[in-house]
Amino acid sequence: MYSSRTSKLRRLGHRAWLPAPTDTTMPAAFAGTTLAEADASNSGAASPRRSLTQLTEGHQRYREGRSTQETFAIPREELAKGQKPIAAILGCADSRVVPDFIFDQSPGRLFVVRVAGNFLTADGQASLEYGVEFLHIPLLLVLGHSSCGAVEAAVKVVRDGAQLPGKLPGLVDSIVPAVEAVSNEAGDLLENAIAENVRRNVELLRNSEPIIGPAAASGRLEIVGGVYDIASGSLEILD
Repeated sequence: MYSSRTSKLRRLGHRAWLPAPTDTTMPAAFAGTTLAEADASNSGAASPRRSLTQLTEGHQRYREGRSTQETFAIPREELAKGQKPIAAILGCADSRVVPDFIFDQSPGRLFVVRVAGNFLTADGQASLEYGVEFLHIPLLLVLGHSSCGAVEAAVKVVRDGAQLPGKLPGLVDSIVPAVEAVSNEAGDLLENAIAENVRRNVELLRNSEPIIGPAAASGRLEIVGGVYDIASGSLEILD
C-alpha cells in the first residue's frame, strides 16, 4: 500500500516499509509552488477547452524532449491534501503508453482508468463518474494507440476465427464490434479498428447515464478521442 503523505510503500501483512528515494530535490519547474498556488495561477483549468490545450501543450513538450516533470517530485504534503485533475483518461494497459509522460503532467493532474483495449467497462464508468461528479473533471479523453495488442487480438478473432485462452475472449468481445464495423473499409484493418474502437467508446461515454452523458450534454464536460503513435510519439485527435 502506497502512502502519498510519506511516499513509502508498505507490503500488506508486513511491518517493513520500503524507504523513499533519498533525493527529493524539487525540480526547478516546481520550486516554491504548491498545488493550491498552481491552481490559483491557472484559473482557466476548469474549462474543457483549457484542459485540452494543457494536454496538447504538454504533449508537444514531450515530443520535443522538453518534458518538465523529470522526477515528479511534487511536495508529498500537497498531494496528500487532495487531487484536482485537469482531465480523465480512459486508456490502454499497454506499458508503453503512460498518459502522465505523454502529456507531461505531474501527479494529481490526470485521473487515469486503464484496461487493455481502452474500452468502457462498468467499473471503469463508475470510476470516471466519480471523477466527473466529485472531482469536477472538465475533460475526458479516450486514448487508443498504435500496435494495440487487444485490438489486434480482436482482429484475429474476426478475420481468422482465433481462439483465445483464459478470460481474453470476454475482453475481446467488447472490441470485436469496432473491428466488424471497419472490416470492409480500405486501408490497414488494425489501424482502422484502433480508431473505430476509440470513436465507439467516445459515443458510449457521451450517451452514458446518469452522470457522464448529461454532463457532456450540458457543456460542463467535453469528451474527445485520440490515437497515440508509439513509434513517432505523435497524437491524433479524432473527429
